[in-house]
Amino acid sequence: MKLHELSPSAGSNRETKRIGRGHGSGWGKTAGKGHKGQWARSGGGVRPGFEGGQTTLARRTPKRGFNNHFAIHYAVINLHDLEDRFEAGTEITDEFLKSIGLIKKQPDGVKLLARGEVTKAFNVKLTAVSAAAKAKIIAAGGTVTDIEQTEKTEA
Repeated sequence: MKLHELSPSAGSNRETKRIGRGHGSGWGKTAGKGHKGQWARSGGGVRPGFEGGQTTLARRTPKRGFNNHFAIHYAVINLHDLEDRFEAGTEITDEFLKSIGLIKKQPDGVKLLARGEVTKAFNVKLTAVSAAAKAKIIAAGGTVTDIEQTEKTEA
């Protein structure tokens, strides 16, 4: 079999519907749009989701639960993530973690949690650090600067 011998399966390709061409096409005159009305007009029709004035599905369906728009959403990392990847003395910031791909999104910042052990001294400057994680880092000889706490005390 050669490239020039290939052809599509029978019935898999159709001729393009060339509307408004007259002479035997069957799509002349109104060209499949019927007579007058909203759908026959250029740019006619309704927006997606419009149901002719009936309340739309999105508004008819019951809404459950509570959505707190004021909640703070952190990207979360743990101590074992730092221990495995970085050398002692590394300065760990929100931007640094994002640049190396450890976190993908940081909606309201990054929070460090205490899962895992730390044997290296890190300099941590993150949006939020749990108390247990802070204690473990300081015990290992590192420093912790909690950006959120510093902002609250300055304000």
